[in-house]
Amino acid sequence: MPVYERETRVRAPLDAVWSFHSRITGLEALTPDWMHLRVEHVVDADGNPDPDVLEPGTQIRMSIQPLGVGPRQRWVSRIVERKETPGAARFVDVMDQGPFPRWRHAHRFFADGDETIVNDRVEYELPLGPLGRTVAPLARIGFEPMFRYRHRRTRDLLE
Repeated sequence: MPVYERETRVRAPLDAVWSFHSRITGLEALTPDWMHLRVEHVVDADGNPDPDVLEPGTQIRMSIQPLGVGPRQRWVSRIVERKETPGAARFVDVMDQGPFPRWRHAHRFFADGDETIVNDRVEYELPLGPLGRTVAPLARIGFEPMFRYRHRRTRDLLE
């Protein structure tokens, strides 16, 4: 399974970085405008709309239209894990519906004194079966601008 990973250091405490990333407003703030993100519906595990925190079972229905070209791509993501330990925190979302046959995104945060290491790790599978597997290493070209933006924006907003 191909993996994309990016890590950066943020000059902000773990609690602030974790809190920011744990809300749907964090997702909205960290998605580049050129993705044309629309968050259409968010419900918690019990079906309650617009939860304050993205807990396991939370489902996010959204759509994107990269560069404003082509039809909107529907994306349904679900939080499957959330864990806090002293000095570290993480949550994981998976794609239940969308452009990738498999997508598992681990958002990991590690305290380092008064700073935080932010690590995104995505395991993915591209569509088109064998052809998708052949070109999977090239997906980095598409992921890199998005995650570079996310990490830079995190620093801009929290430092």
